[in-house]
Amino acid sequence: MPSYEKLRELLEPATTVLLTVECQQGVVGPDSALPELAREARSSGALTNIARLVAAAHTSGVQVVHAVAERRPDGRGASRNARIFRAAERLPVQQLSGSTAVRVAPPIEVADQDFVVRRLHGLSPIQGTDVDALLRNLGCRTLVVTGVSANVAIPNTVFDAVNRGYTAVVPSDAIAGVPPEYTPAMIRHTLALVATVATTDEVLGCFERPRRVRVTPG
Repeated sequence: MPSYEKLRELLEPATTVLLTVECQQGVVGPDSALPELAREARSSGALTNIARLVAAAHTSGVQVVHAVAERRPDGRGASRNARIFRAAERLPVQQLSGSTAVRVAPPIEVADQDFVVRRLHGLSPIQGTDVDALLRNLGCRTLVVTGVSANVAIPNTVFDAVNRGYTAVVPSDAIAGVPPEYTPAMIRHTLALVATVATTDEVLGCFERPRRVRVTPG
């Protein structure tokens, strides 16, 4: 774990963005297409911790971006070059554009100032979407990555962020994957090599710091 001062330096609100990945009702909600993953996201406390981070970001001036994966009803533009995509086509719950399934799931709250970025293809919310351009325009230097799944989208997101020059921070208890024991192993042996790993409480401590007051010479 990083020192508090190092983490505090990385999580300067003006240059930090909090990203939630696929925290949508059709993935982590009660009627998920992936019930095992949804159960793990909830029972592990990851979804609750993501909601806590989002709420703190809203009050501390940290920008929030929600990344949602969806598909058109006709499937046009969707990727089919991996088993996971073809399997998704057969699931009983489809992540169709405009449906309840692609709404951000409670208890996470979406504020007016948040961005919701939707993708129709691929495995990452950064590659081939508006996210990178938004982060640069927002002056982002540090990207806090939360959400699901630790199996696919989260490592994709972290690698894409690092490859584009951002510093990635991963709250280890605000991501989830299956089986449950896979997530800590993946964090320890993979994400910890390229990202700063912390806990939700440690990140919250940085988000909730007193704001600096500028003193203007009289």
